Amino acid sequence: MVRWRVVLLLALGLALAVNAPWALQGVYALAYRASVGRLPALPPPGAGERLLVLSPHPDDESLCCGGLIREALAQGAEVFVVWLTSGDGFEWDAALLDRTLRPGHGDYQALALRRMGEAQRAAQALGLPLDHLFFLCYPDRGLLHLFLERRAAPYTSPYTGLGAVTYPGCFSPGAPYTGEALEKDLEGVLDRVRPTLLLAPSPLDAHPDHQATAYLALRALRPGVRALFWIVHGGWEWPLPKGYHPGLPLEPPPRGRSLSWRRLDLPPSAEEAKRQALLAHQSQQRLLSRFLMAFVRRNELYSPLPLPRHPLPEPGR
Repeated sequence: MVRWRVVLLLALGLALAVNAPWALQGVYALAYRASVGRLPALPPPGAGERLLVLSPHPDDESLCCGGLIREALAQGAEVFVVWLTSGDGFEWDAALLDRTLRPGHGDYQALALRRMGEAQRAAQALGLPLDHLFFLCYPDRGLLHLFLERRAAPYTSPYTGLGAVTYPGCFSPGAPYTGEALEKDLEGVLDRVRPTLLLAPSPLDAHPDHQATAYLALRALRPGVRALFWIVHGGWEWPLPKGYHPGLPLEPPPRGRSLSWRRLDLPPSAEEAKRQALLAHQSQQRLLSRFLMAFVRRNELYSPLPLPRHPLPEPGR
């Protein structure tokens, strides 16, 4: 009996820590405010800048950078977004939306079209024109396979059954799912956008698609192009507390504590635009609302370095 009481008390304490009802808000504010406030401030990009956000999936662009996108536009910068996948490999999402325990290839393909439409609506909520958006449409949960193992041999998605770029509105219809084709398309977007600043995931992000996007970004960097790196999947239950808490700071993620972070402070208008962008990702809100909304905070975090010094993996052959 005593053991079960201890377990229940621990579970209750964990639930309180993760979800933080109003009584715990002050604790988080005190814990975060001083440490986040000591981070160097990052001014938003201004007129003359051309930003390109590399987003592994629809919703990452809003999670990582929704506030910066809004502030950069307000300062006169041009902003573009490229999605490397269409988010067509999320089993729980496909199962819930199609009310089936065993989603088939068609369910995942329908999910991709839905998420692409949501990404466009989220971008419009941030103030981005549709002609500044690019969908590469490579396989969700397959990018690291393309980068490390399938440079030339086509990969087939176990979710959609597809082996080539198929969805309407993609950058290179018919391109095979290979690492070479993916890098060629990314280079094509860079040629078209000619960015001065690239926003990409850090290789320290826990999601394999984010890691692959980071490696591709580092290989694609050109002379004269600056880069800032971000993390979305940053460690167990990060960011805490879950849910919508716009008055709290966003602290550095556990997986990125060794990075040199910069703090971009957001005015209320940018926070609200970011909130509206995340709400546009309705398919994700049905499963991950408290995770998504936990990124709407008083600041965003960016690192000028992708990771502490250690070798990056070489692409496969």
